[in-house]
Amino acid sequence: MTVDVILILVVLGTFVGFVAGLLGVGGGGILVPTLSSLFFYLDFPAEKIVHLSLGTSMAAIVVTSISSMRAHQARGAVDWPTVRYMAIGVLFGTFAATFLVAALKSIYLAGFFAAFMTFVSFQMWRPLKLSGSKASSHSELVGAGAGIGGISALVSIGGGSLTVPYLSWRGFELKRAVGTSAAMGLPIAIVGTIGYLVNGWGETDLSQHIIGYIYWPAVLVISCCTVLTAPIGVRVAHKLPVPVLRKIFAVLLISIALKMLYTVITSDV
Repeated sequence: MTVDVILILVVLGTFVGFVAGLLGVGGGGILVPTLSSLFFYLDFPAEKIVHLSLGTSMAAIVVTSISSMRAHQARGAVDWPTVRYMAIGVLFGTFAATFLVAALKSIYLAGFFAAFMTFVSFQMWRPLKLSGSKASSHSELVGAGAGIGGISALVSIGGGSLTVPYLSWRGFELKRAVGTSAAMGLPIAIVGTIGYLVNGWGETDLSQHIIGYIYWPAVLVISCCTVLTAPIGVRVAHKLPVPVLRKIFAVLLISIALKMLYTVITSDV
């Protein structure tokens, strides 16, 4: 990697870690489109750039998820019985979705990503207020986990934008829903990373430090930065008007998602 690429990744990782701590998101919404632009700049194979962006983002989320999970567990905010059953579905849904990713063209992946990020942006701007009772069956939790894991693997996120609304709808207090979601992000990230490794194994290029659908130098730099800045974001979250920041972030998310879609369309992949 050249010095300018390293600096870009340092800035990206620093920003993603801060935003993850500030707003409680995994950072995939920022990582995927930004990495896509970077990989175009590095002249990686155009037809695999979106796949590489998704896989690299998923791998980078692993370290962030561990840090987040430990912080929430220290505050007793993780409902482990719920995590156990949902994780069963997550393992299946996440891994299965990576096979679908490998079979889809970049344009379809970029389109789905842009559409999903638009949904997340609206959730950031004005979160849905749902109410319900706690899930009464283990099978429902397994099924919900499978769906959340599958969509998370398709767009390379930790799943918080889906898990938190679901658990809130099922009667979880918000802090406990966020904490439980943070714990769910780890199996999603680990299984998703394994899936992107397995399904992209034929695309491995050791000369470019690419194994599977993952560009490992980017994972290393981004992970180091997110671990350092995520705690800062958590502290700032208690001092700034987070509702306003959520709206700003919503506009940012949809803007970069649409930019990614435009880049893929104009590159004819």
